[in-house]
Amino acid sequence: MPTERTQNVVPVSQPTRRSVLQGIAGATLASGVWSSVSAQPSLSPNEKLKVLCVGTANRASANLDGVESQDIVGLCDIDQTYLDRAAEKFKDAKTYRDYREMIDKEAEAADAIVISTADHHHAPATIRAMRAGLHCYCEKPLTHTIEEARIIANVAKETGVVTQMGTQIHAEDNYRRVVEIVQAGVIGDVKEVHVWVGKGWGGGELPEKADPPPPHLDWELWLGPAQRRPYAAGRYHPAQWRRWWEFGQGTLGDMGCHYMDLPFWALQLRHPISVEAEGPEVHPETCPLGLIVRYKFPARGELAPVDLTWYDGSMTPKTVAGERVPGSGVMFVGSEGSLFASYTKYKLFPKEKFADFVPPEQTIPNSIGHHAEWIQACKDGSPTTCNFDYSGALTESVLLGNVAYRVGKQIDWDGENLKATNSPEADAYLRKEYRPGWEVTA
Repeated sequence: MPTERTQNVVPVSQPTRRSVLQGIAGATLASGVWSSVSAQPSLSPNEKLKVLCVGTANRASANLDGVESQDIVGLCDIDQTYLDRAAEKFKDAKTYRDYREMIDKEAEAADAIVISTADHHHAPATIRAMRAGLHCYCEKPLTHTIEEARIIANVAKETGVVTQMGTQIHAEDNYRRVVEIVQAGVIGDVKEVHVWVGKGWGGGELPEKADPPPPHLDWELWLGPAQRRPYAAGRYHPAQWRRWWEFGQGTLGDMGCHYMDLPFWALQLRHPISVEAEGPEVHPETCPLGLIVRYKFPARGELAPVDLTWYDGSMTPKTVAGERVPGSGVMFVGSEGSLFASYTKYKLFPKEKFADFVPPEQTIPNSIGHHAEWIQACKDGSPTTCNFDYSGALTESVLLGNVAYRVGKQIDWDGENLKATNSPEADAYLRKEYRPGWEVTA
C-alpha cells in the first residue's frame, strides 16, 4: 500500500500552484459563493497541461486521444499489456499500476487527471485526485453509488478544481439545437419525457470455478475497493464488469447519463421526488436485461412537473406518443406537439403542423469539443458544461432507478438529504463498504 506523501517544504515567497488553488477555493467558500468557474490561476493558451491518465485502453484510449495534444506525464493501468501499448505512444510518461501511487507521487507536478476505469474505481480515484488539487475528467456514470456522486460534487466545490464528466454527446450540435427548441416553447409545456436504449448489460450467474489471472493483469488492483472475489476468465475484465452490481450499474448506469442528459439540460431537472421501477426478478449479483423506471420531477420555477420514463434492453418500446421509434432515443411530449431526438437528429410531431418549422435563433454556442472544453477551462477558468455539480445530480438520478428496482417499490425521494423517506431498506443501495485502503470519505 502506498504511504501518504510527505509534503514538500516550499518557501513562503514561492507558493506552489496547488497552494494558490486551495487558498482561492477556501476564500471562495468562506464568502459563500460558488460557481463552475475555476479558481485556478490562468495558464497561457499555448501552455500545455501536464496530464495524468488512469486507464489506457478501450474507452480510455478514446479519452487519451482527446487529450493527446497536452503533455501526458503519467499513465496508469492494471493491465500491463494495455499500459505498455500506451507507453509506446507517450514515451515520456511515467507508468504505474496503482493510481493511488501515481496521484501521491505525481500530483504536485501535474495539472490534471483523466479517469477512465470501471465504475467502482471512479470515486476513489477522482476524490483522491481532487483533494490533491488536480483538475478532473471522469467517465460516466460519475460514480458507482449515489452517495459517491454527492461526495464528489461537494469535494469539487470545496477544492475549486475544473471538472468534466465524460458525456461526449453533450458537446454535439444536435443536443444543443434540441435544448433551444424545447426551451423556446416550440412544443409547449413539457410534462412527459420518454427515454429508451436498446441495449442490455445484465444477466448471468457467479462463475462456478476460479481461473488464475493472466500474468499481465493485477487482479487485486482491478478489484480495488470492491469486495474480494476470484478471477474468472471472460467474466469481468475487460468490458463484462458492467453486468455485475459489484462493479457497474447495468444498462442504466452505462447509457443513462448520455440519454437522460438531454431532458436534464433542456428541462432544468435536478432531483426527482419519487422513483419506481419494474423488471425481471432482482438478481443479487447481476443487473437486469430489461428495465422500466418512472421518475417524477417537481415544478422548477415556472416549469411544469415532469414525468420521465426510462426503458432499456428487452423492455424498450416500439412506439412512443403514437409514433414508431428506433431502438434508442428521447421523446419530449408537450402541450403543443412532440419532439424526438437521437444523438444526431431531431423530428417534430405532428409532421403536418411542423412542416414549415423554422428553428429558433441559436442561443447555445457550438462546442469547441468535449475534451477541448475541459482543457480550455483548466487553463483559463471558463465553465464546463458537464461539471461535477451538474453531472453529479444527473448521476444520482440515473442510479436511483436501480435503487428503486432493487428495493422493489416506489421510493419517495428527499434529494437534499439523500434519503428515501419511505424506504429505509434503500440505504443499503445508496452507499457501500470499501476494502481497507480504498475508502471514500466526505
